[in-house]
Amino acid sequence: MDHMGRMLIAMGAVLIILGLLFHFGWSLPMVGRLPGDIVIRRNGLTIFLPLGTSVLLSILLTLLFRFWGR
Repeated sequence: MDHMGRMLIAMGAVLIILGLLFHFGWSLPMVGRLPGDIVIRRNGLTIFLPLGTSVLLSILLTLLFRFWGR
């Protein structure tokens, strides 16, 4: 259980840091503009489906946790 608690604390710290960076104007230039991201704009309504970004994020997190777990 001790390992799980440390992992949750580390993930929380990373989320806080990322949240502060995004709040103060830092952004990732590629997020939202990858191939596979779908944007539908009609009559003042915008629907954004970040499929490509989700796949990339999933792959990166899988690799991160796989290497972190060893």
